[in-house]
Amino acid sequence: MIIIYHQNNKIVEVNSEGENILFSQKSIAVNLFQIAEQYPESLIVWCQLDLKSNLNYTKLTEIFHHKKIMASYNLSTNSFFSEAIGYADLSLFLNINKGVSYPTWMMSSHVGGIHAEVLNALKNQIFKDSDFDYFLHSMAKLTMPLGLYCYSDPRLLKKSDIIFPKFKNNNFLLFRFIKQHYKTRWIFLLFLNLFLYEKKFAFSPLFFTLFYSKRNVRGDVLQLIESQSRRKVVEDGSIDIIIPTIGRKKYLHDFLNDLALQTHLPKNVIIVEQNPFISSVSELDFIESDNWPFYIKHIFTHKTGACNARNLALAEINSEWVFMADDDIRIDKRFLEKAFEVIKKDGAEQVTFGCYAPDYAENKKIQRRLQSSNFGSGCSIVKSKNIESISYNTSFEFGYGEDSDYGMQLRNKGFDIIFSPKPEIIHLKAPIGGFREKYILAWTNDFIQPKPSPTVMLYNLLNATKQQLKGYKTTLFFKFYSVQKIKTPIKYYNNYKIQWDRSLHWANKLNSKK
Repeated sequence: MIIIYHQNNKIVEVNSEGENILFSQKSIAVNLFQIAEQYPESLIVWCQLDLKSNLNYTKLTEIFHHKKIMASYNLSTNSFFSEAIGYADLSLFLNINKGVSYPTWMMSSHVGGIHAEVLNALKNQIFKDSDFDYFLHSMAKLTMPLGLYCYSDPRLLKKSDIIFPKFKNNNFLLFRFIKQHYKTRWIFLLFLNLFLYEKKFAFSPLFFTLFYSKRNVRGDVLQLIESQSRRKVVEDGSIDIIIPTIGRKKYLHDFLNDLALQTHLPKNVIIVEQNPFISSVSELDFIESDNWPFYIKHIFTHKTGACNARNLALAEINSEWVFMADDDIRIDKRFLEKAFEVIKKDGAEQVTFGCYAPDYAENKKIQRRLQSSNFGSGCSIVKSKNIESISYNTSFEFGYGEDSDYGMQLRNKGFDIIFSPKPEIIHLKAPIGGFREKYILAWTNDFIQPKPSPTVMLYNLLNATKQQLKGYKTTLFFKFYSVQKIKTPIKYYNNYKIQWDRSLHWANKLNSKK
């Protein structure tokens, strides 16, 4: 392990196993790559000199449990970039929960680490900025989509409640970062949002950023790094399957047959069958008539809704793991066996697997494992103990966003979600069951139709920053304009404001019900 101690954006000391090693007078970033070349098998840690006695050595092996991990922790009450970055970046990686290990590309110079092998793979790909914070943000932003797992992690320090001075907001750096790491249109949207919501006319930052070009990293740059996690996340490997179903008897039967052929058999399959008609009875006769190599717990309810059904099923879990499945998917007989290979290799406790329609184009599929911005309620395997205190928010019932919200509940508990393209799930997207009725939402017959959907608005209210919500309002304004009937800009703007406010009204009502 190599530890770089720095102060005022300059290296003060470099330590290896208690011995000081030489370093150059160049920037911290340049030294980082030089040291990585000298010590290619080492974890390289950076730490502000003031935090030397506070560095939590005992947790480093646990945090960096495989080579493709980058982690840091910011002790300031604000971030290196101002909150205005939310006007241009609407992802979940911005609203960091600093109390837990949380996925984010927003790195900090205060304390952090990365493996030398990653740096050596990137040495000819990454610009070595003199500002160490800017360099760290840039490197993480470019490589997170390529399979580098990036975290804010308070465990890096023995005491993480120390407060460092606030970062000074710098719109020139912010616009430059957006130009170098996002599509060009986002600098104009950032400019517009700053004017609309903060009455700031950031013409100079916008003008000067036009002289910067976009940064890119080769897509396969981390592919050759072999990483095997040291974490032991699988004990007995027992797994339960939960399946909400409604009117899809044949599809469910086919999926149960897939489960019966698994080389790694599930322990229990929990089926929640829904039928809204009071006089109805179960149509799933094959549960009793067929012989299954696992126990089937069958719950029949007249109350419809995927959130309620999944919550009923999750209450019955008693295995180490749970596979959240849909009733219209198909899997290979080695799916669960291969899934546990991925889980063990990455030391992951939540994995969403590639789930595609049978005719989905191969070249459009994600090809690498990475930190997911999504959570699939019909294609994910999770550690059962991690979801004991969370549930699907029934405010999202019959709308959109329950999957994403459930994923955010996991992340805010400190449990990251990894996407794995393999093993793959085939999603047949079966037609809805014949006895389903169209659910009438509270706002369906509203004279003013809310925009966006109130459940989408609810997700943003619960999980986005204020700037992200306002940025979403602006982008939705432009997206919706081309597909609606009102073409007079002023009339459209006034109507859009009313629809947005109506969506806020219903979202707040949904939230108060919970």
